Order: sequence, then C-alpha cells, then structure tokens
Amino acid sequence: MVKKSLACSLFLTILMLGCYAGSVFSSDAGPADILLESSGTKKMPPAVFPHKLHQDAFACGDCHHGMQDGKVVPYSDGMEIQKCEACHNSEVLAGKTAGKEKLDTFKGAGHANCLECHKEIAAKDESKKALRGCKACHQK
Repeated sequence: MVKKSLACSLFLTILMLGCYAGSVFSSDAGPADILLESSGTKKMPPAVFPHKLHQDAFACGDCHHGMQDGKVVPYSDGMEIQKCEACHNSEVLAGKTAGKEKLDTFKGAGHANCLECHKEIAAKDESKKALRGCKACHQK
C-alpha cells in the first residue's frame, strides 16, 4: 500500500511539474488581429493588422525588435514585446529615418517596416499587388 501511495504521489508530482513547465515555457502568441491606431493623423482609418496570419508566415524577429546599447536587436524568445511607441517617439528616436520614413513616429515605423515588406512581396507575386496600396491595411 505504501509503494502504491508513493508511486501515485510521484506520478502526481511529475504531472504537476509538467503542467507548470508547460505554462512557464509557453509563450503568449498575442491576439489574432490588432487594430493599429496612430495618434498623428486622422486622414486614414486605423490599420487592421492580421497578427495570426503574419505569425504563420514569418518569424517574430522579422517584425518585433528591441534596443540594446542604442542599436536595434531582433526579437528573441523571452524578450519583452513593448508597444511600438515605447521607442518610436520623438524623445527616443528624434530625427531618425529609414529611407523617407521618420522612425520617431508610430506611423513612420509602421510604414518603414510594413509597407516596405508589402512592396517586396507584391513585386515577387503579381497576385498580391493589392498589398502595395493603403487599403490593404487601412480598411473602412
């Protein structure tokens, strides 16, 4: 009886540790869709970002990144994902640009990253030419 009780206790302990490890090491995938609103302009409706669709096609580090010693570092597992505006603002990135886009605004960061990628994909695949236009993201 003691052996059976000990075996059951050991089994339950292993099961609980497995559940705990699974919860600790599983990552939050975030929402399926994200509404991206820029406070800088009211000319365009907010962008609807299909997060799940992008997760299925790209690595997290293709879009998400952080800053270390003043340089951009790609996302790696366990890195905190902050809102874009945490760094893409006039206090942190004053005057920084990528091409013709200002990186010190949320809109500029989005266009520098998202729009450039959309253009590259559309150039490779004619059936995806709608990605070049504003309405691909800014839907009414």
